[in-house]
Amino acid sequence: MAVTHTSEIKLTVGLDENRVPEALTWSAQDGGVENEEAKAMMLSVWDSKNRESLKIDLWTKDMPVDDMKIFFHQTLTTMADTFMKATQDEKMTATMKDFCDYFAEKLELDKL
Repeated sequence: MAVTHTSEIKLTVGLDENRVPEALTWSAQDGGVENEEAKAMMLSVWDSKNRESLKIDLWTKDMPVDDMKIFFHQTLTTMADTFMKATQDEKMTATMKDFCDYFAEKLELDKL
């Protein structure tokens, strides 16, 4: 099948004098997003040639630790949902969701 359309997702990272992220914005025209502020991001891509994931994890220096805990929990939960969509492996998805519940409990996320 030939590519008939391309879509661009743009990430912009503003760095301070020590090259520490100070500002993050992202745009996705097809999604109606234009220069939206973010405080953290995780990007993973699959290198099929080397059979490994490549990643970029960034957060701004003013990202609150409590927000980072919530961000991780939500990311882990979303990964479990994506794993289910991609593999239809209900047993492992349930195990992943159990870990997400454990993670939230240990970090006392219900109190944040």
